[in-house]
Amino acid sequence: MIGTLVYLVIYVIVIGLVCGLLLYLIDVIPLQQPFHRVARVAIIAIGVLAVIFLLLGLIDGSGVPRLRVG
Repeated sequence: MIGTLVYLVIYVIVIGLVCGLLLYLIDVIPLQQPFHRVARVAIIAIGVLAVIFLLLGLIDGSGVPRLRVG
């Protein structure tokens, strides 16, 4: 149980760092306003969905959650 929680915390930190880096790059790259806002919303939505997939992976009791789509 503790091992699963450690993996979950590591995954959440990695997802947060990747999304934060992408948001920083979107801020640095000059984009027009509608594309800038759409890109920020898309990155945040993908990050939230990734965390939801990880939490749903804990429900089936198979141990360490894995990011798998499909």
